[in-house]
Amino acid sequence: MTSPLRLCVRRTSASETLGSATLVTLRLPSDVNCIEEAVELVTRHCLAGHDATKTTRFRLRVVLSEALTNAIVRGNAEDRTKWVDVRAELIPESIRVSVTDEGPGFDPNAVPEPLTPEQLDEANGRGLYLIRKLVDAVQFNERGNSICMILRRP
Repeated sequence: MTSPLRLCVRRTSASETLGSATLVTLRLPSDVNCIEEAVELVTRHCLAGHDATKTTRFRLRVVLSEALTNAIVRGNAEDRTKWVDVRAELIPESIRVSVTDEGPGFDPNAVPEPLTPEQLDEANGRGLYLIRKLVDAVQFNERGNSICMILRRP
């Protein structure tokens, strides 16, 4: 069986100030069985040629896994006719990863942080909470169907 994942890696010139940047894109179906392979592919290409710390590698894997799970399960409601797109822009100082689904979106400010014992058993908010704690910056598009996570390289 061939993999349903499509990976594209390009070296592009971001600007004169940034020098050479690498762009990694991946498209995957809304199938939770594809998450592990997608995380490994993107992580491998994002960290290739860099001496990444174990912490950076761990953080990237966790936030990718959480963002892809949210996109597939919540955004696309596991509809296998819909796709999830990953775009990673790599510059020497940081990794900027965007995950976009085809769902209706949501209001990220309406998701409470799961900080009380009662909230830990709820199905909402844990992944987003982890993402916010593990990356240096998080942004959402206006529709709420795309998350952008920025990890600074040590």
